[in-house]
Amino acid sequence: MAEVKSDIEIARAAKKKQIQEIGQKIGIPSEHLLPYGHDKAKISADFIKSVKGNKDGRLILVTAINPTPAGEGKTTTTVGLGDGLNRIGKKAIVCIREASLGPNFGVKGGAAGGGYAQVVPMEDMNLHFTGDFHAITTAHNLLSALIDNHIYWGNELGIDTRRVVWRRVMDMNDRALREIICSLGGVANGFPREGGFDITVASEVMAILCLATDLKDLEKRLGDIIVAYRRDKSPVYARDLKADGAMAVLLKDAMQPNLVQTLENNPAFVHGGPFANIAHGCNSVVATTTALKLADYVVTEAGFGADLGAEKFFDIKCRKAGLKPAAAVIVATVRAMKMNGGVKKEDLGKENLEAVKKGCANLGRHIENIRQFGVPAVVAINHFYSDTDAEIQAMKDYVASMGEEAILCKHWAKGSAGIEDLANKVVALAESGASQFAPLYPDAMPLFEKINTIVQRIYRGSEAIADKSVRDQLRAWEEAGYGNLPVCMAKTQYSFSTDPNLRGAPTGHTVPVREVRLSAGAGFVVIICGEVMTMPGLPKAPSSEKIFLNEAGQIEGLF
Repeated sequence: MAEVKSDIEIARAAKKKQIQEIGQKIGIPSEHLLPYGHDKAKISADFIKSVKGNKDGRLILVTAINPTPAGEGKTTTTVGLGDGLNRIGKKAIVCIREASLGPNFGVKGGAAGGGYAQVVPMEDMNLHFTGDFHAITTAHNLLSALIDNHIYWGNELGIDTRRVVWRRVMDMNDRALREIICSLGGVANGFPREGGFDITVASEVMAILCLATDLKDLEKRLGDIIVAYRRDKSPVYARDLKADGAMAVLLKDAMQPNLVQTLENNPAFVHGGPFANIAHGCNSVVATTTALKLADYVVTEAGFGADLGAEKFFDIKCRKAGLKPAAAVIVATVRAMKMNGGVKKEDLGKENLEAVKKGCANLGRHIENIRQFGVPAVVAINHFYSDTDAEIQAMKDYVASMGEEAILCKHWAKGSAGIEDLANKVVALAESGASQFAPLYPDAMPLFEKINTIVQRIYRGSEAIADKSVRDQLRAWEEAGYGNLPVCMAKTQYSFSTDPNLRGAPTGHTVPVREVRLSAGAGFVVIICGEVMTMPGLPKAPSSEKIFLNEAGQIEGLF
């Protein structure tokens, strides 16, 4: 077998085109691109406005089974499929999220694809990129500063300092900041109170940026953020602190989608980045809707497995933005099937047909779940060198027994040439008009019933359980007019349950709801389940230990 190059070696060898040339391919004049160097640019708000009357292309969602340490390659498949569609003569744009620094220096790694199915510049995308996350962090923390400043200068709004619900954020995994005490150090520093930090990708400002349709909508949503409650439990909004205007100013450029390219010089929009285990897990509405006006096909992804990312894509993003996906791709690997079937990571290289068949139950559950939304689906088997023909056939047979098709994809090793079969199948599904998309639950359903609907129909649990205080809080929000909002489930990505070690396709488990948070500006209610954390921690040996600059000044160890 020939020597396998690392992702970063492949990315460095890319023959990139000037970003203006990539823009021209999809009809964006150079004067509407704000370049960040030679290989990335922001797309102007004026251009976005000018194409609103164009006909929409077809939207394809790439989702996956529950992630395992064996790796699934959802972003890699998203990028590969975009290249594959362009290869077979379709005008396609890839729409993915920006990478958070937390996973890059923690455990998960980057978010630009892999092998010969990558978006470049890979190092930039996985680090500071065009500064969007910094702008979001700054806007969020400006609001935090204004809350404590208002309290310090007399608290005219009557904020109950015990009921400040707006936490601070930073784009790094730092468990030490989960719970903090603010304003220690005496009179000059204000009134001490409890607070805490979340990671930036869990920020409501991130969700707002990703769901807002333009700057005016952005500013309105920022003003709708509830930051605290008074002693009579009436809400205090960001607009009451006159914070919405300044926050929108900080986010003015961040609202513009970023244009980059794949290794095969096809256009990719990379914009926004909420996690799917603690937020809604989709790239921005502005990027997706703009791409649909410029291409025949838009390939996008939703984070983690279909139980989290796809459910939120359908129930939150599509509901809010009026999107109608034409087809879905469910990414799975032989290795992940074996892991779901009980094989340890170090033994994944050995053929084990029984483990593959046993692990396919997880894949089957996701196929059934996508059907519940009325969207036709195909399974993409992301190929690894260690896969045997018999194991691949066992997966294909299982998927066929469920009435669907599984297609072997070799885009990691071969780029678009390795994914043509999937591209043709996606076109056939999308053009068949078979999609009858509908969200899982209606707006009018009570909030706790929405939670239970997801628990029972998507997670296959028996019920959600919650303390009286949580149920009372949900009822109070319904009485305040927020009962029509969708729910955003925050839970472990590794299982259909809230136990990360319970793989496969468990049934009958309960889902404990620990806490609920109202994101009135974003337009959903966050439901925190089990032990999931909105500020992750670093592992014992974080990835940062292996990241450094080599003698040539190049980054090593990032991916």
